[in-house]
Amino acid sequence: MVMTAAGEMIVPLMGTPASVGLARTLAASRLYNWDYSHILDDALLVISELVTNAVRQTPNEEIRVQVSRDGDGLIIAVWDGDPHYPRPKPRTTLTLEDLDISEEAFDDNGGRGLHIVQAVCVRCGATRDPAGGKWVWARMRP
Repeated sequence: MVMTAAGEMIVPLMGTPASVGLARTLAASRLYNWDYSHILDDALLVISELVTNAVRQTPNEEIRVQVSRDGDGLIIAVWDGDPHYPRPKPRTTLTLEDLDISEEAFDDNGGRGLHIVQAVCVRCGATRDPAGGKWVWARMRP
């Protein structure tokens, strides 16, 4: 983990499911230090969604999680080596009948996480990294 002089956190992780929980734990500590506990739940939800997407795009490869702040608020960014931008599923009204809860398809009901990120953040987007891959980011007001 790298802590910059400005206090931002940059953490390289492996693209595994365990990285989601580790990213949440490390970010929670940073957010408490910044006295952002009032947005902690939403921020950790955003981290979970962005890290989960990176893990799915680049399994068992390096990802990076960055948590920083500036005069406009909190910035959560996740890098992965896949150059393709994430695509959310189209927005629809979801009912229980729409979900396939069979054991074989239980994990195939995703694709709505970016809509959640958009709902709790002021702005979000994706930016190509000149060195390769992309950063998917979200900005929250404190």
